[in-house]
Parts: sequence; structure tokens; C-alpha cells
Amino acid sequence: MSLNNFIPQVWSARLLENLNKNHVFVGLCNRNYEGKIKGYGDQVKINSIGRVTIGDYEKNTDINAPETLTDAQRILLINQGKYFNFQIDDVDKAQQQPKVMDEAMKEASYALADVCDQYIASFYTEAVAANCIGSDTTPTSFSNATDAYNTLVKVGLKLDEANVTKAGRWIVVPAWYHALLLLDNRFVQAGTTTADNVLRNGEVGRAAGFTIYVSNNVAATGESKDTFKIMAGYEQTISFAEQIVEVEAYRPEKRFSDAVKGLHVYGAKVVRPETLAVLTVERPNSLI
Repeated sequence: MSLNNFIPQVWSARLLENLNKNHVFVGLCNRNYEGKIKGYGDQVKINSIGRVTIGDYEKNTDINAPETLTDAQRILLINQGKYFNFQIDDVDKAQQQPKVMDEAMKEASYALADVCDQYIASFYTEAVAANCIGSDTTPTSFSNATDAYNTLVKVGLKLDEANVTKAGRWIVVPAWYHALLLLDNRFVQAGTTTADNVLRNGEVGRAAGFTIYVSNNVAATGESKDTFKIMAGYEQTISFAEQIVEVEAYRPEKRFSDAVKGLHVYGAKVVRPETLAVLTVERPNSLI
């Protein structure tokens, strides 16, 4: 028995399922346009309507003529393409024990998801200046749990001042930041009601108006990689679309094995940069 009975559609669906389980940053994105893409280089045009003017009403007085609404268009470009390509010897045994293939596909999906998350984490550069706390030259610095929690409040204030809805707010912190938060009773108490759910896709609780996620893919800058770009936003801040466009089984010409390769294409865009906040913070030398 060989991989002749391999069904690409089945494995494509399984691969996407595994990707979703491993996403952190991508899982926080708006996925409304996903069904519109078919391959690398595709474009999704996202339209938005401008603000509506509100006027004062006076009795027995004509109101103004109807205004012409303005619109804006953003392009979500599917400009990222990644592939996997692996082989398995002793195909008969692999087919008799399908867990071997399943585990290999899970590993491929994890690797693809990790690359995706790093891509989304790099979007910290898209935040408007008014929503940034700290910078590469003057990062925020602290060494205790109280300051770590209070800084979350400051990030929330940035979004409040930008008129960002409180519903669906998220923030992604590195593991060391979460460790500090665990030492603050305000965070621990806020998280007790969701303790049973901790831990879907890196979620570790709620505090300061945010659902908090932990990821090792939070962007780190500087020569020593000890300055972190913590991103915060809400569910409509970033749009993301992906597709597994090809999954193919084949026989390598110079090997007695069967191989599987797949192509994953995706793209993302900060469609509401005014709702993205970034905290540039330096990791303390000592956490406790």
C-alpha cells in the first residue's frame, strides 16, 4: 500500500484545523475575508464608510441637504507564501499506522502557524504615534508586579482615548510579563472566573479591560533582544486571510519513499491603525 489513496482535500482541512489550534496572534484577527482568496497574489478590497455628520434640529426649519458619504478602500494583499515538504520511508508501515502521518502533518501545521504569528507580531510598526508607550531608545522599565499591572491600565487608557470599544479588547504579552502579573492580586482575582477556560490559544485571563494572551512570538528588538513590543487592540484591528492551496503526495525520483508537500498562502493588514496600541518595554533583570 502506498500514498496513492491520499486525499488532498481531507489533509488540507486537517492542516487548517491544526493551524487554528496553534495560532495566538492570528487567532485575534478579523477573518471576514478569508473565503475570497484562492492563491498567492490575490487581493481583497476592504471598503469603509466615512463618518456621518450630525446637525442641530430646529422646529419649523428646513434641515440641510443630504450629505454625500465618503468612502475609503484598503487592500489586503495575499503576499506571504510558505511551504512544507517532507518524506516518510517504509510507506506500508506508515499507512498501517496513520498516526505517523498525522503527527507529521501536525508538526508541519505548528511550524506554519509559528511563522504566521511572527508575521502578525511584526505589525507593531503600524500603530499610530499617539497609541505608543515607550520607544526603542526609551523603553518602559519596571521590575515589580504592581508596575506591570499599572502599565496595562495605561495601555487601556490609550485605547479609551482613541474611542476604541471595550468589547473584544486583547493584549499579547511575553511569558516573563505574565509571570510578573501572577504576583499581583488584582490580576489573579480577575482571572479566577475564567480559570476553567485558560488556556485556549494562549489565553491566560482577563485584567484591566483586556483578555490577556501569552506568546513567545511577541517581537523582541535590540542587540540583546530584551526590548519587547507588546501589542494591544480589539477584534477588528487586524484583518487576516489564509488558504492551503495545494497538498500533494508524490514519489521522489531518487528515494524509495513517498513525500508530501503543501503550500500555505496568507496576508494580513492593520485595517484600523488607530485601534492598535504598542507598549515598548524592557525585560527586567530580575523578575522576583
